[in-house]
Amino acid sequence: MFDTVLVANRGEIALRVLRTCQEMGIRTVAVYSTADADSAVVRAADVAVQIGPPQPRGSYNSASAIVEAARQTGAQAVHPGYGFLSEDPDFAEICTANGLVFVGPPPDVIARLGDKAVARKLMSDAGLPLLPGSRRVVNELGEALALADEIGFPVIIKAVAGGGGRGMTVVRDRRELPGAYRRTRSTAQALFGNSRVYIERFCEQVRHVEVQVLADSHGNVLHLGERDCSVQRRNQKLVEETPAPGLDPRLRAAVADAAVRGARAVGYVGAGTFEFLVADGEFYFMEINCRIQVEHPVTEMVTGVDLVREQLRVAAGEPLDLTQDEIQPRGVALECRVNAEDPLRDFAPTPGLLDEFQPPAGPFVRVDTHAFPGYRVQPHYDSLLAKVITWAPDRPQAIARMQRALRELTVSGAGVCNTADVLGEVLAHPDFRAGTHTTALLGAMLADPPAAPERAG
Repeated sequence: MFDTVLVANRGEIALRVLRTCQEMGIRTVAVYSTADADSAVVRAADVAVQIGPPQPRGSYNSASAIVEAARQTGAQAVHPGYGFLSEDPDFAEICTANGLVFVGPPPDVIARLGDKAVARKLMSDAGLPLLPGSRRVVNELGEALALADEIGFPVIIKAVAGGGGRGMTVVRDRRELPGAYRRTRSTAQALFGNSRVYIERFCEQVRHVEVQVLADSHGNVLHLGERDCSVQRRNQKLVEETPAPGLDPRLRAAVADAAVRGARAVGYVGAGTFEFLVADGEFYFMEINCRIQVEHPVTEMVTGVDLVREQLRVAAGEPLDLTQDEIQPRGVALECRVNAEDPLRDFAPTPGLLDEFQPPAGPFVRVDTHAFPGYRVQPHYDSLLAKVITWAPDRPQAIARMQRALRELTVSGAGVCNTADVLGEVLAHPDFRAGTHTTALLGAMLADPPAAPERAG
């Protein structure tokens, strides 16, 4: 096992990784931008190295600065968390070239799966079901038009290098396609430095279900169940839960089996997530995330498995110390992402100074956060403030516990809004409570807000 691990990230995920490292007796190194000099991450780490300005390009996305910090501190491995460089095959290669272990899949696996068109082809070859669409990059508008006509509208144009709900456009009519095709390519180039796109059929009423996998370098692959991530805004998840409610046992088993089969087919190593769309009793492969997921705590809550610990063990060359039969999920876990955003302004970020921050507490409530009274929410980074996670023996109790936890959460600061209230409305929605909700739920709620109660007198 490693003596020293550098965490190449910030915020709650950096704290999450640091804590497991410290429990394992591993010396920790944090890197930080000048904007994060007073962060909880800097305070928690054994060693902290300032690596650049607030802008991620010069700090958290600077491979050279991170590698130099690792060299200075004697780190043997780099854990990238999620976001930033976590799925950058070049960064993984740079780490390896400099004698550092990258805590994640091999660089060539990240490269192949990071290209979503290539990933679709690989998973199709492995026998995973796909929505009708292109099996390769669509390089010409004429090709895009012909393909859309063949598979039928609506379609969705996706950047091959996209992620986080960005770089995709839904097209409902043939007349819209030329403009959407050009815009998506332009956006993809600006966001990801890669303008290539592919096209697939767009399903209106679907569920987003994903499977957590673990694989080691000794040929062992297992899954830790599925998560439902259907509550989304702008294709970005807000509420996640496990197990997925109302999923047919046959479909549940088939989705898990497909994820394990796909991981084996590409030589996957580490923690990863296979994402699927579920509609009308069928499922379709969507993409693979080659990193720890934001929503990993719900899986940890029902399985008792520390996913970060397993990532580190696998990266150190150790075999998984679990078998599939030993993974026995218990109960139901929910996660709500509380962001510093204004739901009334299309979830616009609201940076600013927190005067008060008090997380909820109580039995079976976990809060992953880097916020504290006096913390300044930065405009340069993701707006996530806290992840509130609850566990209970059954889904109604888990929902009730989450509703109570969200009511207890206290966040205040000049100009700083948060999403706790709208998350509470989601949890109270009849479709969510029945477990019949789809990815369209939040959009429909925002388009048709509940009427204000009448005032007496």
